[in-house]
Amino acid sequence: MEEIIVAPVIIFMIIVAPIWLVLHYRSKKQVNQGLSQEEYIQLSELSEVADTMADRIQTLEAILDVETPNWRTKL
Repeated sequence: MEEIIVAPVIIFMIIVAPIWLVLHYRSKKQVNQGLSQEEYIQLSELSEVADTMADRIQTLEAILDVETPNWRTKL
């Protein structure tokens, strides 16, 4: 019975564990490096778009508040 359990454990330790460790520490290294210049530019652009959308939403809500005061309760 113990031979059945020992074989998978040995295979795991020889094949799976080293691959798992390499991939784990590679991903840790990438996370610690931070954003690349390209990713930072993209993040800045997305932030600007989000700010613009927030301003538009506030404007639309203000217009709706004036034209239809109870529009929020109708939802």
